[in-house]
This record gives sequence, structure tokens and C-alpha cells, in this order.
Amino acid sequence: MAPQGPQAPLEFGGPLGAAAMLLLLPATMFHLLLAARSEPARLLGPPPDLPGLAALWSPRALLLLLTWLGLQAALYLLPARKVAEGLELKDKSRLRYPINGFQALVLTALLVGLGVSVGLPLGALSEMLLPLAFAATLSTFFFSLLLYIKAQVAPASALAPGGNSGNPIYDFFLGRELNPRIGSFDFKYFCELRPGLIGWVLINLALLLQETELRGSPSLAMGLVNGFQLLYVGDALWHEEAVLTTMDITHDGFGFMLVFGDLAWVPFTYSLQAQFLLHHPQPLGWPMASVICLINGLETIPTATGRRLLVSGWWGMVRHPNYLGDLIMALAWSLPCGVSHLLPYFYLLYFTVLLVHREARDERQCLQKYGRAWHEYCQRVPYRILPYVY
Repeated sequence: MAPQGPQAPLEFGGPLGAAAMLLLLPATMFHLLLAARSEPARLLGPPPDLPGLAALWSPRALLLLLTWLGLQAALYLLPARKVAEGLELKDKSRLRYPINGFQALVLTALLVGLGVSVGLPLGALSEMLLPLAFAATLSTFFFSLLLYIKAQVAPASALAPGGNSGNPIYDFFLGRELNPRIGSFDFKYFCELRPGLIGWVLINLALLLQETELRGSPSLAMGLVNGFQLLYVGDALWHEEAVLTTMDITHDGFGFMLVFGDLAWVPFTYSLQAQFLLHHPQPLGWPMASVICLINGLETIPTATGRRLLVSGWWGMVRHPNYLGDLIMALAWSLPCGVSHLLPYFYLLYFTVLLVHREARDERQCLQKYGRAWHEYCQRVPYRILPYVY
């Protein structure tokens, strides 16, 4: 076993919190999947019917999932338009990353379009969300176990700051190794944006096609949700290089938290609005749709990638305006679902909690990095995310 590096403060309530999250994250995902298709569509309270194992386990779903991961891995290995270097590691080296995520999105779209043109029943994917999510959950537990075992022989310089506590449950959840690789294939970087994000918009498209089959044409609300979220995914993959400076890549180990988040949580919970609209169609007129489009456009609040502390523009009003933009965007994604149910607003509620937690982590990192300058910045810009509120 590799010697442990400096231990970071425990997060998520330590080992007990990590153990709870191992159960709560999959349980929440399945609750949302079941609630979206149920008649009451309640966010709070149990769904009317709980599925048996026969409704969850499907060898065909597992085969589809593995085929999807294999396809995205093959696209990852194709020649890239650019190869970027990551930040300097503990041993002073820099890893190299292919910047070809948008290329993978375009090639996937071409393959899916070709398949649909020759009769591929993509809309039927909407009926397989439960077994696909179950297969993804099992796969993420197994993959996380392999990563944990691999990290036992990794050098100390390869370990993440927070995943080497010595507690197996906590380290399994958070991830021990910072950048697990086989050769040049970086598992964390691959999973961060590729299978989950592209899978998310593929599920959205399948739900739109299923709605078209059921009702003759896609609804305006479903079209807006698909368009907004495709734009988000396309933008993320076009600017894929920016992920190399995020906390996920530079600080967090690759364990169950990120594995499950990337491969299961993102595609099956971020598509919640489209799932809801398939089973609970909502009337939406063009005037309201125009207002929602305007709200979604406000998401283009700029972010900073340099090392200077900015005190002008949005950055002079709140310390994390990019997070404010994310929350505005989340609201725009939910509004096409109307206001009769709380369920489609789960993403907004969840993202608020996530960003407040992430902002607290950012504050600690910035304090360590900038020292006194950060204290002065906080005095000049007292609000963290929402002006005059928080």
C-alpha cells in the first residue's frame, strides 16, 4: 500500500456521512425516476408503486450501457484537434489531455441520426430508464471498487488531498487517486464530460421522440428543455479545456462520488424535466416561452480563469457570479414545466445546495492561495452568490 500523503479535513460528515451518501444518492435518483412517471409526480413522499427486481435488472440494459461507454471511449481515443496540459502536479509533472469532446458529440449525433434514419427506435429508450439506471448504478459501484484497489499501489504523489484518510468507506466514496490512468487514458477526465453529458442529451432526445409518437408532435415545453440543455452540453464540450482547472480535476480523487455523479446521476436526474414533460404535458405559449428564453440567456455571466482577483463588473458584486448564472440557468430549465408540481424544480433545489457547498470549498481554497488579499477582497465584495442575500 502506498504511504499516505497529508490528510485534508474530512468532508460530507466523515465516514458516516460518506456511508449515508452511498445509499442516499442512488435512492434519490430512483425516487426521481419513479416520481416523474407517476400520476401525482410528488417530489416529497414515496412513489405510488415500487418496482421489483424484474423491472430493474435487464441484461439488455447492461449491454446497452457498456456499448455506450465503449463507443465514447473509442471516440475519446480518436485524434484530437488539440492536446492540452493540466496544472502542475505534486511531482512537478503535467498530464496531457485530448481536447476532442465536442468532436465526440458531433460524431455521436451523426451516428444517432444515421441510426434513426434506418429505423432505430430511439424513443423506446424512454421505457428503459429504470433498468439503464440500475445497470449504471451497479457498474459505478464495481468501477469505484476497481479504482480503490488500483489506488492501493499508486505512489503517494498520485493521491488526492482528501481521499487518503485511512478509512476505507470514506476513501472509497471520495476517491484516493487524483488522476487514475492506464497509459494515456485518463478515467476521470473521460468520465467528467463525455458519457454522462452526451448520454443526458441522448435521453432528452429519446423522450422528445417518444412524445412525438404519443401526441403527434413535440410540445413547445419539451423543445425548450431539449434546446436549452443541448446548448449547455455543447458549450461545455466546446470549452472542454476549461475543466482542467476545476476542483474536480485538480483536487478531488476519483471515487464513487464522481463516478456515480458522472455516469449515473447526470444522465438520469438532469433529464428530469424532459421525463416529467413526457408524462405530464404542460401548456406553454410563445409569450411565456420568450420570457424563459430571455432568462436562460442571462446565464452568460462571465467567469474568470486568470489568477488576479477581479473587483469590477459581476465580480465586484458577488464573489462567485458564475454560480449565480448556473442558478438562473437551472430556473430557466424548470419553468417550461409549469408551476403545478415541485418535482421539475428538484434540479434547482439540488444545484443550490451543491453550489453553496462548493462555494464553501472554493472559499477555503482561495484563502489558502491568496491569503491576506482574499480577506481584503471579501471585505470589498461581501456577498458570495446572490447580491444582498448571500
